[in-house]
Amino acid sequence: MEAVFHDWISLFVRWAHIIAAIGWIGSSFYFMGLDYSLRKRKGMEDDKVGDTWQVHGGGFYHMVKYKVAPEHMPEELTWFKWESYSTWMTGFAMMAVTYYWGAKGLLIDRSVADLPVPVAILLSAGSLVAGWFLYDGLCKSALRHRPAVMFAVLYVALVFAAWAFGQVFSARAAWLHIGAVIATMMSGNVFLVIIPNQRIVVEDLKAGRAPEAKYGQIAKLRSTHNNYLTLPVVLMMVSNHYPMAFGHPYSWVLIGFILVIGAVVRHWFNMHEQGRHGAIMKWQWPLATVLAIGMMWFSSWRPGQAAAEVAPQAAMAVVSKHCAMCHAATPTHEGFEEAPGGVAFDTLPEIRAHASKMLAQAVLSNTMPLGNETGMTPDERATLGAWLRAGAPE
Repeated sequence: MEAVFHDWISLFVRWAHIIAAIGWIGSSFYFMGLDYSLRKRKGMEDDKVGDTWQVHGGGFYHMVKYKVAPEHMPEELTWFKWESYSTWMTGFAMMAVTYYWGAKGLLIDRSVADLPVPVAILLSAGSLVAGWFLYDGLCKSALRHRPAVMFAVLYVALVFAAWAFGQVFSARAAWLHIGAVIATMMSGNVFLVIIPNQRIVVEDLKAGRAPEAKYGQIAKLRSTHNNYLTLPVVLMMVSNHYPMAFGHPYSWVLIGFILVIGAVVRHWFNMHEQGRHGAIMKWQWPLATVLAIGMMWFSSWRPGQAAAEVAPQAAMAVVSKHCAMCHAATPTHEGFEEAPGGVAFDTLPEIRAHASKMLAQAVLSNTMPLGNETGMTPDERATLGAWLRAGAPE
């Protein structure tokens, strides 16, 4: 009963997270596109950056952006903040339900680091806080005047963090935590920088003071960071279904690929919104395609997994020892009342029917058994892999 209750809670929290994320990503992409579509018209006042005309849902909209703020506080002002806050809160709730509640199976891998559950959870939550302070310090450093260099340093730091997470957490959790660290940076930008800066401008307007432009400029820089980091985060959040990515022995290299691909694709859209043409628009998609192909090639390579002939009895012994306790018509594992996903390995035809999933989850990655609870060794994974690649013969 507890397993069913946990699954329903997980489903509802995931649903809420997706709904919130759609709202945040949608508004973020819209306003970046709006900014880039602004044009300075002839005769426009000096306090205006530009304006743009848009049509949607049968109506016309005329948007104008001020360089700093209008002369007087408008009667009604819409704030865009809860999309970000609710996305982070539901995301953390989902991580708690999935990785903290099920820490022994999903957060901890005993073959990587046999951590006590409280220690693993503390490391997880602490890494989110540490990630924000390191990023915020970088944004306030002298590199803030050289955005490209700062972003390069941030890239190296995130790839290093991906490697570090892989030294303490399960492969699935390590990959997910990079996404969570980036998402915390992004939401922290909204909560601790963008909105407070906007409030300073609003308070100046209310008091009859002329707001300083620097607050808007700082907020704009953080918003741009969020824009370029969004696509990598989205992929990392949904990657738990694809062990060929997070389960690779060098998954931190794949993180490096994804960060670049996501930023390059986002850059093309940003340039498109600006109405740019020519060479500046021609390199992004070819580069992203080459990187994607390179990532797929790299993910297919596994060190030290040479083909070998395996006795069927030896492979079946591995399945019986490490897989069948959960994946059976009547599981013997205390955490399951029925086979997860309806996948059972009681018979050879059932094993053959799910051979590709077994190969991906238990051979090409260490995803299964969960948390390596049964202590499956590299040699046993190699044995199982050779047998499955041969067609699982009798």
